[in-house]
Amino acid sequence: MIQFILNNEVIKTTANAGITLVDFIRDHQQLKGTKIGCREGDCGACTVLVGTLNNSQITYKSITSCISPLGNANGKHIVTIEGINLPKNLNFTQKKMADNYATQCGYCTPGFVVSLVGYALEKSPQTTSTCNDAISGNICRCTGYKSIEKAANSIDQKLLGKDSNNSISWLIEEGFLPTYFKEIPQKLQRLQPIELAKRGTIVANGTDVYVRNADQLSEEKVHLISDEKALKGIVFTKDKCIIGANTTATEILQNEQLNTIFPSLKKFLKLISSEQIRNMGTLGGNFVNASPIGDMSIFFLALNSELTLQHTSGSVRKIPFQEFHKDYKVVDLKEGELIVAISFNIPIANFNFEKVSKRTHLDIATVNAACEIAAKNNVISYAHFSMGGVAPIPKYLSKTNQFLKNKTIGISTIKEAEKVLQSEINPISDVRGTETYKRALAKQLFYAHFITLFPQLINFQNLVSK
Repeated sequence: MIQFILNNEVIKTTANAGITLVDFIRDHQQLKGTKIGCREGDCGACTVLVGTLNNSQITYKSITSCISPLGNANGKHIVTIEGINLPKNLNFTQKKMADNYATQCGYCTPGFVVSLVGYALEKSPQTTSTCNDAISGNICRCTGYKSIEKAANSIDQKLLGKDSNNSISWLIEEGFLPTYFKEIPQKLQRLQPIELAKRGTIVANGTDVYVRNADQLSEEKVHLISDEKALKGIVFTKDKCIIGANTTATEILQNEQLNTIFPSLKKFLKLISSEQIRNMGTLGGNFVNASPIGDMSIFFLALNSELTLQHTSGSVRKIPFQEFHKDYKVVDLKEGELIVAISFNIPIANFNFEKVSKRTHLDIATVNAACEIAAKNNVISYAHFSMGGVAPIPKYLSKTNQFLKNKTIGISTIKEAEKVLQSEINPISDVRGTETYKRALAKQLFYAHFITLFPQLINFQNLVSK
């Protein structure tokens, strides 16, 4: 039996753990404020908040409920638009949306409001995100963005006065939340949910597998692994960083030490999906999905990473990440094996990530690329370049990397290396671009890495004029 709190009501249900959370909310509980739009996690109309209890404190994150299995709600607090309504008046977020005429047809509005309330719950003096970041996964098809931005800016201004030591109380007093939120930690502590059966299709947070197979999984048994502690966490040793396979992009983005290692980490990861999907999508899921344009696969290929795989028997093996993807949607994962962690050496040298897509944010890459380059006295000690959208798999550019070793950084070296790069990629024409266009992007992104990392040696004008 699945047990959780939905708004202010304790839910105990025998519904299949594999059905989507949005279908349970709308069809089983008749809460129609959570809308169904794309059913692919793109539009944000189905956004809800998931509250997880940690040491008597609850952390709330926004997710898209259309690609989240119901079973992942077990033991948590799920908040829909109905759960943030006040008894008589609009809450502060709803009022600012109304004051700024930030709603037209209204279909997307609940998702926007829930995302903004989630931001208010998370906002602290240390938070570097903004309200606009929080709604990066919400699409308004009436093109009312400027009004929504004005509402979001008003909320940001209000939150400057937030008492972070008494966050829930302050948000209740200022009209962001109903009073029942104060009682949720105690209610969750009393809930004592039973661990769900571990059989069927393995699912973490469902972001990709539910886009493709939600109907099928709603009728099957699912083995949910998102809460398995052994697959979580970011650990640093003297010379390695080890990241659990269930770690999300948001958890990576919020890790202080990783932000020190990668000073541009926020800029890189804001190009990956949306706030809601970053809150859900796991590294292991991204790798196993085996998309040729998987952003996190490209990121970690360039770090010359190593995967740790574990069999149900307990046996463990480690392989270079560059050997994991074998062919289109084919990976080196034996029956009964699971990705446990990925690791890379620290300190790292010069690192960069680039991505081109039709939209800057909340979009799939046409071509993405990453690199780590170590150089001494302008001579390359080693290079690890990776690129997506140019081969059937996330491509580690072995020949290009080998060519660059011990070469002096300069215009001629880069241009010769780019020719090697072109020889080892084989993009195809598809809905995201022609082969010719993707080859041109591969060239531009390859140049962009050197322009970004070695501006004192390389600039755009020199590259295109010589």
